[in-house]
Formats: sequence, C-alpha cells, structure tokens
Amino acid sequence: MRKVTLLSLCALLSLTAFGQTTLNGAGATFPNPMYSKWFSEYHKLHSDIQVNYQPIGSGGGIRQVTEGTVDFGASDMPMTDDQLKEAQAKLKTKVLNIPTVLGAVVPAYNIPGVTAEVKFTPDVLAGIFLGRIANWNDKAISAANPGVNFPNQDIIVVHRSDGSGTSFIWTDYLSKVSAEWKSSVGSGTSVKWPKGLGGKGNEGVAGSIRQLPGSIGYVELIYAVQNKIAYGSVKNAAGQFVKASLEGVTAAAAAAPKMPPDFRVSITNAPGKDSYPISSFTWLLVPTQSKDAAKGKILADFLNWMVTDGQKMTSPLSYASLPDNVAEKVKETNKQVK
Repeated sequence: MRKVTLLSLCALLSLTAFGQTTLNGAGATFPNPMYSKWFSEYHKLHSDIQVNYQPIGSGGGIRQVTEGTVDFGASDMPMTDDQLKEAQAKLKTKVLNIPTVLGAVVPAYNIPGVTAEVKFTPDVLAGIFLGRIANWNDKAISAANPGVNFPNQDIIVVHRSDGSGTSFIWTDYLSKVSAEWKSSVGSGTSVKWPKGLGGKGNEGVAGSIRQLPGSIGYVELIYAVQNKIAYGSVKNAAGQFVKASLEGVTAAAAAAPKMPPDFRVSITNAPGKDSYPISSFTWLLVPTQSKDAAKGKILADFLNWMVTDGQKMTSPLSYASLPDNVAEKVKETNKQVK
C-alpha cells in the first residue's frame, strides 16, 4: 500500500512539473516593480505558468533577447534600427517593441540641512552632471531656489554603472536641453560620464544616494518613493517647475510626438505646461515567432492581459497606464506574436 501511495505521489509530482511552463525574461530595472506585480498576478490566474524576470538593465535585456537566451527582453530605450536588424538576422524573426507603462526619472538627492523641495533647471542638471557645478551653494542652484540655504558641500554625482534604459532616458533628456551635453557626452544606455560614482540598477543608485550626504543621482520615481529619498521638480519646456507625478507623465505622453506604428518614440522634454520633462514609455522586446509555439501562445495571452487588466494596477506603483489609443494599437500588434 505504501509503495502504491509513493508511486502515485511521484506520478502526481511528475505531472505537475510537466504541466508547468516557465517564461524567461530579462532587462530593465525601471519597470521591475510593475513587472513583478504583473507576473505574480498572472501566475495567480494561471498556476501552471511562471514568469522568471531578471532585472539586469536595458542593455542586458536587448543583448539577451538578441542572442535568444530569453523568451522576451525589456528596455527603457527602444531598440535601434541596427539592433533590430541584428536580432532579426540571429533569430530569423522580427522583434517587437511593445510599450507597457509610462514612468518618470527623477533627480534624487541627499543634501544635509535642506528640507525644502529643490528646483532644478535644465542648465543646472546638465552643469552638475558635466562637473561644471560642483558645490551645492553654487549661485546657479540658489538662483532657482530663493530662500533655501544650501550647504557649502561638494556635490557627489551618482550614475548607473550598467547598461541602463534609465540612463538613456536621463541622457536623452540632457541631450535635448544642453548642446554641450549633446556634443560632449550624448545619449545612450551607456555613456562616458564626465564625473561621478557608478551604481548597479536603480536599486544601486538609490542606495548610494541614501548613504552619501551631498549626493545626487537619477532613479525611476518608484525607487525614490519606496526608499524615501527626496527628489526635486524640474523646469519643463514651457518654463514651469513640475514635480514627477502620474499626471505629469500622462501630460507628457499626450503632448509628445504622434506614436509611430512601431512604438519607438521619445517623450522627454515634451511641450505643455503640465508635462513632466523626464518621462518615458518602457518596452517589452518580444520576438514575433517564439522557438516554442506553446510559449508564444502564452506570451501573446500575457500581453493582451497586460494591456487590459494589467493597466488597472499601475497607479499604486507610481506608473502611468498606457493612453487608450496606444493600448488599442498594442492589442493589434500583439496578434503578430506566435
């Protein structure tokens, strides 16, 4: 009897394991809190499906999806024409850039003795990250913050050390507002930083800012909120100081250039008085033809769930949901995923 019971149990465990499907993904840390929530909720609805996502940075997500070592990638920077051509040549299928949510990158800081919200102009942000503004009591900072008493303290710049879509968003913005930044540094997931310390992932940058008095860095909004790190408002293209919020990100998306059919668009420094200027979509990188047809079907189903029910879960985690017109276009594009 005991043998039969053990055999039955082994058979049941074997069937359970056999029926479990795991999707593997890797990439951006920017949307990781949102993706973790989605993958958990989707698993509750489909107990036989597990999504394993590694937040290794956008550069890693692009690299791994191109090499075919994951079922999908994730990036806060849409793939370039050359990257898409390389991926198609290696995978023998197209890779889609599927927008998932919108978020904000914020200037987060640790300034001893300063409790007021700090206002940052584009020139000040570019000057700090170029190394031209090196002390918190610099007159350019004080000019934007009348009445705030800044300490005579060196500024410690913190940036990403890994290939990062958050870095792309930040440097894309700086390239639009500073000719000097555009010509000397430029934009990308990895750039040659003029100065500063590197941190891995949004978590690493947030951790360094918390630990280092006098520091400033850039992180996705939820990382500043969760870590209780101060972050400032930024002067937008309309001349208004706007602090990152869901409303400001949504306004930027509405005012940005028309969404192209392949969803590859930048919305940094968008026009409009309510627009938060360092806003961005983030994307899943999905091969149209999966190597495993069963996984392709699951991935297509997840994408449709993400763009409908999943969008209702965004605001508690400080992300903005996709505009309705974009969500409808995503549903049509998802039909290509097999």
